[in-house]
Amino acid sequence: MATSPTKASNKVRCSWAGDDGTYVAYHDTEWGVPVYDDQRLFEFLVLEGAQAGLSWITILRKRDAYRKAFAAFDPEKVARFNAKKVESLMQDAGIVRNRLKIESAVKNARAFLKLQDELGSFSDYQWAFVDGKPVQNRYASMKQIPARTPISDALSKDLKKRGFNFVGSTIMYAHMQAVGMVNDHIDACFRQTPVSKLAKRR
Repeated sequence: MATSPTKASNKVRCSWAGDDGTYVAYHDTEWGVPVYDDQRLFEFLVLEGAQAGLSWITILRKRDAYRKAFAAFDPEKVARFNAKKVESLMQDAGIVRNRLKIESAVKNARAFLKLQDELGSFSDYQWAFVDGKPVQNRYASMKQIPARTPISDALSKDLKKRGFNFVGSTIMYAHMQAVGMVNDHIDACFRQTPVSKLAKRR
């Protein structure tokens, strides 16, 4: 089914939002909205990596716990996490207690800082893959939306070369959707047009 009016309102949304309040709020206020702040981009990298193999709603419900566990997603602080800190995070029931994912977040923070040192801005680096402005897609149904694209393939490949983990092409396409590099709200969704007007960088 391509669209889904929620119980909370008669607005038509992308069907994945369903009726869960957390999901609906995320869909209505964040998904597809362009993000240019480096720390918020790092937040989504951590969360997308944690989501691998799980549902996104699971991660959204743990978001506050992740914010607390990962120093408000400050890459400089996360990069300093040591083995003792990793062990403490393995005991944190509020997050996904997967050692590879936790260690990956620390490794990615270090790679993130290195990229910033080299290029000045992670945001500028990431947005260059779409020439600095969101790709405006116009899909009639969710079934038409791809799981990956040549752009996400290229971004994934380059991040891996730079030492990042949990940045496969499918994960990176979900990341691109989340931070507004692509607008994948379907045509009937009430957010499609408003999000499309956010194309110009502030």
